[in-house]
Amino acid sequence: MSASSFIRVGLFKSPLRVVAAFLLRSRESQAKRASEKSKTIEDHHRTIQCLRQTVAKTEQELSEMRLQMAQLKAENQRLREQPLVLPQDPPLPGHQFGAKMICVCVNLARTVGLRSTVTCLQIVLDWLGVTTRLPVWTSVRTWLMRVGVAALEDPVEPANDWIWMADHSNQIGTEKALVILGLRASQMPPPGVALTHRHVRVLMVKPGVNWKREDMAHVYEELAKTIGVPLAVVVDGAVELREGAEVLRKYRKDTLILGDFKHFAANVLKKIVGASPSFARFTSQLGSTRSAIQQTELGPLTPPSPRPKARFMNLASTLAWAEMVLWQLAHPYSKARREITATRMNEKLGWVRAYKEDIPRWNACQAVVSRSITFINEQGLFRGAADQLTEALASLPTCHESRDVAARLVAFVRQSEQKLAEDQRLPLSTEILESSFGLYKQLERQHSKGGFTSLLAAFGALLKPATPQSIRHDFARVSVKRMRSWVAQNLKTTLASKRKTAYAEVKNAA
Repeated sequence: MSASSFIRVGLFKSPLRVVAAFLLRSRESQAKRASEKSKTIEDHHRTIQCLRQTVAKTEQELSEMRLQMAQLKAENQRLREQPLVLPQDPPLPGHQFGAKMICVCVNLARTVGLRSTVTCLQIVLDWLGVTTRLPVWTSVRTWLMRVGVAALEDPVEPANDWIWMADHSNQIGTEKALVILGLRASQMPPPGVALTHRHVRVLMVKPGVNWKREDMAHVYEELAKTIGVPLAVVVDGAVELREGAEVLRKYRKDTLILGDFKHFAANVLKKIVGASPSFARFTSQLGSTRSAIQQTELGPLTPPSPRPKARFMNLASTLAWAEMVLWQLAHPYSKARREITATRMNEKLGWVRAYKEDIPRWNACQAVVSRSITFINEQGLFRGAADQLTEALASLPTCHESRDVAARLVAFVRQSEQKLAEDQRLPLSTEILESSFGLYKQLERQHSKGGFTSLLAAFGALLKPATPQSIRHDFARVSVKRMRSWVAQNLKTTLASKRKTAYAEVKNAA
């Protein structure tokens, strides 16, 4: 020990017992720390042991997975080398195809058409490398018609809350097809959800030439005798449909007869917007413009096709076109005008500027109608519907004409809701029926302008997809003979057959 150390020791004045106590405490602290370190080391050893076990287990699982992957690859290779086999589908009695194939064909035909069904199936089968016999399109047509007749003849469950929706569809000539759809008031979708085809069913499809009030009354009575008197009938403004339904009140006093909101709204637009002299000039110039530019460099700016029978139910697209043209006229350097000179643009479309003040007003009226239709489709008719519709229209831009439109629509809803009981909620639109007519015209394709054909028997098959089970059920009840009997009873001589006779007479006379 150095001299300086002795000097420092001499500076301590604590007795030896204090020094000894200090040393003892130091030794205990060191022992405690050594014990903790030992425990930590033991914990680490245990953790390492667990991790080693986990690694070993993981390696074993990886080895098993590699083995499974190898087996799956071998199985996949084996399946690739084997030809694809279609599901088992034994032919139905008296048929060459099974319920699954018939079901696929019927559902495809509802979407893409009859001839396209066979083409689509052939494309898919060629892609899969499967060789099998496919039905011809005429067989698909027969199947679809049998399913349609089965839907019409399917028993209707008895209930006192049936709602009927009735309307006519006309193609060419004097013949019209009456279609009545039905739905249960207790099975309406919840507020906020519009009706879809799955909510309704076809109750009647009946073509005819004379549809007077007395004819409709007779049809309503016959249907009521079969399935019962409905709670309500929803029709458009056609007098024969509305007044003919009055006969139902002889059998049930609380039967309601409600007008179709969309047709009423279209009539309101016709009275307010259509009565304007400027709108008459606008539509006249619209028609001539379409013919003048559709095959020129201005073709992309061609106005939408005219809808003379339902112009005011399809006004939105025309007004959107007018707005677009006004914008393009004001922006000569837009992309859409790159190949169009200013002279040509002004010569052919400059006339739209004259309606610069009218178009916003017409758009405001259309906006009221569009929002009102959406409200009625999603919410239905109930006590308080008029007040809620007023609130829904409050945020729209207004002008004198649009306020008039809104007032008339709200008044119509208020008048209609007064017919309902406090807890009733019913539809006030036949738009789902209009949509059904659209499905039928889509199925007919180019034949939709040639008059009704026997394909009208397939109308009932268009609202819901078929299943193999439903195909077996429908075909067991409706044979080809029964389907043809329905066509013979309801269609008589079609316009197409009359046209064929007219040409044949000339040919034979020569």
